Amino acid sequence: MTEQNLSPVEHLKTRSRGLRGTLAEGLKNQLTGQLSADDQQLVKHHGIYQQDDRDRRSERETKKLEPAYSFMIRLRLPGGDITPQQWLGLQPLLHENTTGILKITTRQTIQVHGVVKSKLKPTLQWFNKYGLDTIATCGDVNRNVMAGSHPATSAFHEEVHAFAVKISEYLRPKTKAYTEVWLDGERLDENAESEPDPLYQNRYLPRKFKVGIAIPPHNEIDIFTQDVGLIAIEENGSLAGFNVTVGGGLGCTHGNPATYPRLADMLGFIKPDQVLDTVWQIAAVQRDNGNRSDRRQARVKYTIDHMGLEAFKADLESRLEFTLAAPRSFAFNSRADYYGWLQDHKNRWHYTLFIENGRVVDTPEYRAKSALDAIAASNLCKFRLTGNQNIMLLNVAAEDKAAIDTILESHGIIKTQAALMPIRTHAIACVALPTCPLALAEGQRYLPELLSKVEMLLEKYALTQDEISIRMTGCPNGCGRPYVAEIGMVGRSVGHYDLRLGGDRLGYRLNTVYKEGLDESSILSTLDSLLAVYARERMEDETFGDYCQRQLFAQTAR
Repeated sequence: MTEQNLSPVEHLKTRSRGLRGTLAEGLKNQLTGQLSADDQQLVKHHGIYQQDDRDRRSERETKKLEPAYSFMIRLRLPGGDITPQQWLGLQPLLHENTTGILKITTRQTIQVHGVVKSKLKPTLQWFNKYGLDTIATCGDVNRNVMAGSHPATSAFHEEVHAFAVKISEYLRPKTKAYTEVWLDGERLDENAESEPDPLYQNRYLPRKFKVGIAIPPHNEIDIFTQDVGLIAIEENGSLAGFNVTVGGGLGCTHGNPATYPRLADMLGFIKPDQVLDTVWQIAAVQRDNGNRSDRRQARVKYTIDHMGLEAFKADLESRLEFTLAAPRSFAFNSRADYYGWLQDHKNRWHYTLFIENGRVVDTPEYRAKSALDAIAASNLCKFRLTGNQNIMLLNVAAEDKAAIDTILESHGIIKTQAALMPIRTHAIACVALPTCPLALAEGQRYLPELLSKVEMLLEKYALTQDEISIRMTGCPNGCGRPYVAEIGMVGRSVGHYDLRLGGDRLGYRLNTVYKEGLDESSILSTLDSLLAVYARERMEDETFGDYCQRQLFAQTAR
């Protein structure tokens, strides 16, 4: 690809001196709450997005003020693990430097919002104090590595889960820009070349790169939506290796048919000692073949569709010292989190706590934040975030269960959680308005309200215990994984969503657009009609997504 065809972001990365740009200088400029346009791109690779409060845009424009700029910061927590000490360490920071709310993301990590520019550096230094960082959680690099969270799913769960940290470290950028800019590390001489990086070189990847690890029979990370997926394979009670998938990705653009959600292809089987090299070289194939002129065509899924799967695999194997074996059999039987207590093969106990849309807050009936703070202070367990935006309490000894139950009961957790309908506890929503600059409609602020109305429909048709998956995003980029839900709602404009139906309950199938640009009344009337017929005519054990696929889209498919 010639220099003339490269996108502006590509030129920016190569001249950034290892992602340094003018970040250090820009942070000192307190005459504005924003960073320069170039630094807004570079700071993503440090785990930070510039945003503004869109609810206040008109008010500030009237007063001739610049937008209310602030920053979202995302932690790097491979596999979703965070210690009680780190959890407690974040709490005073929340009140001093952020909106005060921890947000659990659909990539199994934490992000905070509302950090103003003058607080950016102190915030990252605070993270560092507790052994946390935000390196490469955004930008054109390997993002936070996901892994199946539930230890009770497999006797070798710990062995598999540990690969999340290994991959995260192995694919971490080599530049010391993060330490230099945020932690006052030694500065690179202005005439010196940036640190050599065999994987990312000086151009990094064409776009973001997401890796996930699934541990059958559970698929809460939606393995087929990942750029690279590793599916743990059990043989004779031990870990034999992993099936490798490539090319998943959900982001697209309204009105641009050249962009689309895509599920990953199966590439082959590898042994445990081949994991790191395989993932590294897949990233290298993408680095060398991905589209660097059009960022909307730059994900791995488009590279595979352009090259062809066999050519992609051949390129990969030419870089490896081995060939991939034929994929081995596996099966998923669930995708939702298992709420409440579960016991694993080591007789340890684990409790999954429902966190609506990942917002860790207290309500009068359900004081989740206070409960988690008290449990962290007890130091009786570890914390793990799930890919469904919930929190697990890990490795609880049998003799400590009662103490944790007492905390959960006194904060309304056990009683309230037991009374919730599955459609609510299985729902996912992205942040959307007012902070996400890409949002066209509401997400997490609105979905709970809409669910209350959908729940009335379920009561009407005696479907309250049906585990229908419903997911909402404020734009088509797919952060809430709406394209693999039984009911997906994708924001098109304020108050209007594309209604997508027919995804399966395990993550093997994309859903399909049913109607575009619906407002709330149209969504509810449409679902009312469909649920009525579903309750009356569904086949034995047929899910709502399978029913919609059979009745609404089977003719189209044929």
